[in-house]
Amino acid sequence: MKFGNLSNAVSKVAGRGGLILKKYSPEILMVVGITGVVGSTILACKATLKVEEVLDEHQEKIDRIADGWEKVMCGDVPAEKYTEDVHTRDLTVTYLQTSVEFIKLYGPAITLDVASIGCIVGAHGIMKKRNVALMAAYKAVEEGFSAYRKRVIEEHGEDIDYMYKNGLRVEEIIETETTKSGKTKEVKKQQVVKDSDGLSVYARIFDDGCKQWSKDPSYNLLLLRSQQNYFNDMLKIRGHVFLNEVYDALGIDRTKAGAMVGWCLGNGDDYIDFGLYDETGRNSRFINGTERTPILDFNVDGVIYDMI
Repeated sequence: MKFGNLSNAVSKVAGRGGLILKKYSPEILMVVGITGVVGSTILACKATLKVEEVLDEHQEKIDRIADGWEKVMCGDVPAEKYTEDVHTRDLTVTYLQTSVEFIKLYGPAITLDVASIGCIVGAHGIMKKRNVALMAAYKAVEEGFSAYRKRVIEEHGEDIDYMYKNGLRVEEIIETETTKSGKTKEVKKQQVVKDSDGLSVYARIFDDGCKQWSKDPSYNLLLLRSQQNYFNDMLKIRGHVFLNEVYDALGIDRTKAGAMVGWCLGNGDDYIDFGLYDETGRNSRFINGTERTPILDFNVDGVIYDMI
């Protein structure tokens, strides 16, 4: 292998390795931080075992200094031989030496603990920046979609925009009707249908995978209506509702998008709709009580995280 090819291969491996480290840096820093906190606790415990020895040595020095000063006070030792300044200096040096010993004992544990906390804070900072960037990107996509809808409304009207947004289309069908004279004839009619893939990314099937689901269709319908009314009241009172809050109430698993999107007064329809009733009548059998499982498609306003 030529040196140039080898150099390129090494550069590629190093570059990819750096990218992987950057990608997982929050997780790495968090693991290092937690490990460091545990390690610093162990070091502190080991240091504590030696504290008694340090304190005993410190007390011995203090006792010797106290004995010497007591002899001076009793007249057994001349005052000029052990002056008050020397006595003060001895006490100061003793306390400084003991402090240094404590620093030697607990210094490594404290240093490791501070570094570990720094790793944890650093991991949080990286994740916070990434969340801000993700929300900005998500917001940019939403603004682009809103601008697109505005152009559609200006060009074709709100009805067409509503149909595009909800995946609806008008389909022409032919029905056979019987006239008063008993004859049959074919009549062309138009009906609104919804494409099978026309549901939003926030749509969910309310079935036995949801904790609040029941085998009784009437109970499910009552629950969904009650929860829809409850969250509409919450929207009016609090001013915002996150999609994950609705998911929680219905026993549906949370999503990452549900933590950022939802409803906010003054930024959309100003009401919460679970999509039980729509033009296609996809939930008609459920509403009539002949089916247990409806499809819920929530009319979220979009990203509301930065609107609150």
